[in-house]
Amino acid sequence: MPRSRKQRHLWPVGFAIGAVMAGSFVLPSYAESAAPQAASDGHDHSDPTTKNLVSRAATEDGIKDTTTPAQAAASRKAVAAQRLEKDPTLIPTAKPAARRDVPEDRYAMANGCYAIQATSNGKWVSRNAKGFRAAESSIKTAEPFHFQATDLGKYLLYGTADDFLAREPGGPAGLLLKESVAQTKKADADGDWTAALHGSAFQFVLEGAKKHLAVAANGDLGIGNGASFKLRSTTGCALWPEAETNISGQPHKGQSDIQEVRGYLDAHTHGMAFEFLGGKVHCGRPWHPYGVEAALVDCPDHTATGGNGALVEAATGGSTSHDPVGWPTFKDWPAPNSLTHEGTYYKWMERAWRGGQRLFVNLLVENGVLCKVYPLKQNSCDEMDSVRLQAQRMREFERYIDAQSGGPGEGWYRIVTDPFQARNVINQGRMAVVMGIETSVVFGCTMKADIPQCTKAQIDKQLNEVYGLGVRQMELVNKFDNALSGVAGDSGTTGPPVNGANFLETGSFWAMKKCAQNGEGIHDKEQMAAPSGAPEQDALFGAVADVVLGPVKTPVYQSAPHCNQRGLTALGDHMIRRMVAKNMIFDPDHMSVKGRDASLDLLEGLKYPGVVSSHSWATPDAYPRIYRLGGVVTPYAGDSTGFVAKWKKHQDWADGRYYFGFGFGADINGLGAQGNPRGAGVANPVRYPFKGIGGVTVNKQVSGERVYDINVDGVSHYGLYPDWIEDLRQLAGSKIIDDMERGPEAYLQMWERSLGVSNDACRQPSLLKRDSTIQAIKKGTRVKDVLFKAGQPHSRLGTTFTYCAKSKSGKKTTVRVTFASGKVGKIS
Repeated sequence: MPRSRKQRHLWPVGFAIGAVMAGSFVLPSYAESAAPQAASDGHDHSDPTTKNLVSRAATEDGIKDTTTPAQAAASRKAVAAQRLEKDPTLIPTAKPAARRDVPEDRYAMANGCYAIQATSNGKWVSRNAKGFRAAESSIKTAEPFHFQATDLGKYLLYGTADDFLAREPGGPAGLLLKESVAQTKKADADGDWTAALHGSAFQFVLEGAKKHLAVAANGDLGIGNGASFKLRSTTGCALWPEAETNISGQPHKGQSDIQEVRGYLDAHTHGMAFEFLGGKVHCGRPWHPYGVEAALVDCPDHTATGGNGALVEAATGGSTSHDPVGWPTFKDWPAPNSLTHEGTYYKWMERAWRGGQRLFVNLLVENGVLCKVYPLKQNSCDEMDSVRLQAQRMREFERYIDAQSGGPGEGWYRIVTDPFQARNVINQGRMAVVMGIETSVVFGCTMKADIPQCTKAQIDKQLNEVYGLGVRQMELVNKFDNALSGVAGDSGTTGPPVNGANFLETGSFWAMKKCAQNGEGIHDKEQMAAPSGAPEQDALFGAVADVVLGPVKTPVYQSAPHCNQRGLTALGDHMIRRMVAKNMIFDPDHMSVKGRDASLDLLEGLKYPGVVSSHSWATPDAYPRIYRLGGVVTPYAGDSTGFVAKWKKHQDWADGRYYFGFGFGADINGLGAQGNPRGAGVANPVRYPFKGIGGVTVNKQVSGERVYDINVDGVSHYGLYPDWIEDLRQLAGSKIIDDMERGPEAYLQMWERSLGVSNDACRQPSLLKRDSTIQAIKKGTRVKDVLFKAGQPHSRLGTTFTYCAKSKSGKKTTVRVTFASGKVGKIS
């Protein structure tokens, strides 16, 4: 069936499902009465300000926990003491080497300006009214081409008339030519040339088509037997259209590859979400081989109506219409509340990296049932298929950044699979990228009428597969109950449609009942009987369900607070144990209180520190437990004012036995709104330009015709996170920045401990080793092996690790291990 006809048929199907759900289900009643119940605390939990709460799972703004004043004071004292410890030395990365007149390999031309000389006749390629010819005797009259990399060793040849040298399919042939080439305004496969180095010259071929750029006897260019061309650096090229980074100065790196790291940590973002939910809900993508004009475009169903009636965008952002034009005007998007538009374009990501982003967790995301009911799609709705596709896209993105940076392994975006590799990458001045998973039915482990649809063997097989892909951080649930655990659910207007979709997936609604005496703030999302008001800002899933399912009648629940009666299952227990065996990082976010409690009980029993709550979707009782395990918490970023409040609260929960650093979970690209601006009229706005980490200078970001200012635009895209961090400085001073810059180190040390490296004995004296044990480590031992033998040092400055130990007499002493070329050189 043709795509357009199929789509027309699917829209009625979606709404028919909604009608069925609205009118035909026999719904259970969990209510004390049939009347809809208001939120017990008087707050509207569909309010977008929930993004600024300490816990998005419980939606409590007045958190009361079991931490005593004495415990909180001790935690704050420990955090303050750590800020006073000596920082590692940061130095600027080396400036890129000067471009050679003649490129040294097939990758070196990226973003360069070159003249092209045919070796067959010695003539330079120039333009005339008919096209391009190799006819000029002097380089001074040659056409200067901007070589825009589309992949490793592949280029668009961009001319001075903002056009491309490209094959002309079916164009007139010439002497010894099969087809002609033309001056075209469109960037596509016909102008995407693969460069192959032959001695000091190059050949250019259209990959896949096996069509070589050739030269006729009269100098005409066309397609034929491969000709060789020499390149010479020149000037006068047209400016390639591109978003700017607007950060000057070299990004920082470590003084050595093994020292303590500094930078910023984001433990929860969806960089490849343009492929999820069938690949048609998300508008734009983080890169495109043919540039920003192809990458940052609105969805076809948005542009077809001039931005009117874009149902999912309207449901999530609150506006019934928007300007569909992306590049170069960006009038309405990207924006903090635009959840369907791309937020992690590669140049914006590059700006974040240049501004200090050093550890980045990219979560592969999917929800199969909503993908199936949403009528527009081009990808499989199988969640594992989507995980595989997005993992592939991450590798392609890494290649694309490499292509822009001069060759394989040269880019700033580096996918890592262990903390040792990550530390090396960060200290080289690059961004370490961890691959994670956040799906609703992970590994297909759904349930139907409470019957699991997967087995332990299937879990083991698929966990092995994703581990092989590079996945190291995972959640067990997202929006739906599954065969592993119950879910926290959604509240407000998001709740009923997501609950209805939960029914479609599992055959049952959330088993929400009035909580037992759990303590204030320790409950799942509060439910309502029917939609009303505005949706929450973590609302894309709910909006999709609402759009395609229509009004949904869900159970009438008891009065709040609500707790899902489904907790961690035997399969969920098995899954966590298998993750622990693989030293993977477990994220309990989105789990029901019952499920999360059981999960943390399990990890405490196993004494496993590899745990992170990545974006505030856990209840406040979980955070002290995670810190006590040696884990990390990175609250949802949200507004700068709200984030400062979270940072202040988390200092009460920090465990002084472990290295403390603070990160954030941006949750950008469809799943969460970004920080709103405080306004230009506040007493302490961000003032441009400002100095960032490592001494870089940060100016306002420019994308096409749009100039972004954090004071009035908020976090409209990922490139504004350096500005957001500066806004934190304006609100809370240097202390919050100190803690934020220590975020990546906290994550790396947690990751090391999950692999079996013992904690810093200076902070945890019960782990003190005999000084003779450390001194017995042989010269030439690698850093990684030293860590497993001696544990985590108290400091890693330059090439020296400093340990607390005990002498034979039991007295506390200090041992220093100095490395040379990554191996032990001296122990003193």
